[in-house]
Amino acid sequence: MFKAVGIIELKSIAKGVEATDAALKSAGVRMVSAHPGCPGKFEMIIEGTVSNVTSAIDHVKSKFDTYIIDSCVMGRIDGQVISALYGTETTAKAGSLGIIETFSAASAIKAADIAVKTSRVEIYDLRVSRGMGGKGIVLLTGDVGDVTAAVEAGANYAKEEAMLTSTAVIPAPHAELWDQI
Repeated sequence: MFKAVGIIELKSIAKGVEATDAALKSAGVRMVSAHPGCPGKFEMIIEGTVSNVTSAIDHVKSKFDTYIIDSCVMGRIDGQVISALYGTETTAKAGSLGIIETFSAASAIKAADIAVKTSRVEIYDLRVSRGMGGKGIVLLTGDVGDVTAAVEAGANYAKEEAMLTSTAVIPAPHAELWDQI
């Protein structure tokens, strides 16, 4: 069994709470997070087997279609992405820093998964929705060439989905910057 993650962003907080309950009751999935985001959106992230996550996301999409902003199911997701979503990923403050900024949480998570599968990088941080106007941001570390390739790959996905906000690659971030991000 491969681990999968499903993400749905809704434009109603009340319907988001209701949709989360429906997802959790519809299949054998586990909640990673479910919370309001800016500006008045609701984001739900679930995990489980590919079939269970797909079933739960399909169920929510059929019931709450008019409220959905963005959604995706990612099978065989890299373990780094799951650890970053739970906030348990620990990465050294070293090397280059790559940044992918997207308009949605779902696109940021998918961009992160693509990025870490593209080259030898580590997720430094993965932030979604809260305090960012509903955006998502992926921070990657590694050698400058690997970080550049990873950022380009993740950004290409987000751009194809019309969800890319911006990117950056900083070859050698200042020590004070590392302390603040």
